Amino acid sequence: MDEKHAEICECNAIHQDVVRKVKKTMPDEEMLYDLAELFKVFGDTTRVRILYALFESEMCVCDISVLLGMTQSSISHQLRVLKAAKLVKNRKEGKVVYYSLDDDHIKHIFQQGLEHISE
Repeated sequence: MDEKHAEICECNAIHQDVVRKVKKTMPDEEMLYDLAELFKVFGDTTRVRILYALFESEMCVCDISVLLGMTQSSISHQLRVLKAAKLVKNRKEGKVVYYSLDDDHIKHIFQQGLEHISE
């Protein structure tokens, strides 16, 4: 059998027990939509680089822009996306706004991703 046809069932047998079991564990559509949106946020290299920087330390836009060699405007734009996705938070100290990871879940997601691509 060639590979092209190896991925297609050659019968129409529905395994109802398997379908029922999986259906019970599937999150609702809204939850799956939110999960897909979260992964879309990780689909941008600049945002991934910003998150990695924030793994090490909270930073202001100026520091991140120098670190990544990008304009403050482009960093600010990406930080707004990350904040909307609840991946980063900020705090103001005088005139400086510092950004940090919202929680440690992000580190775990990245660690799992790195393990996966390293296999």
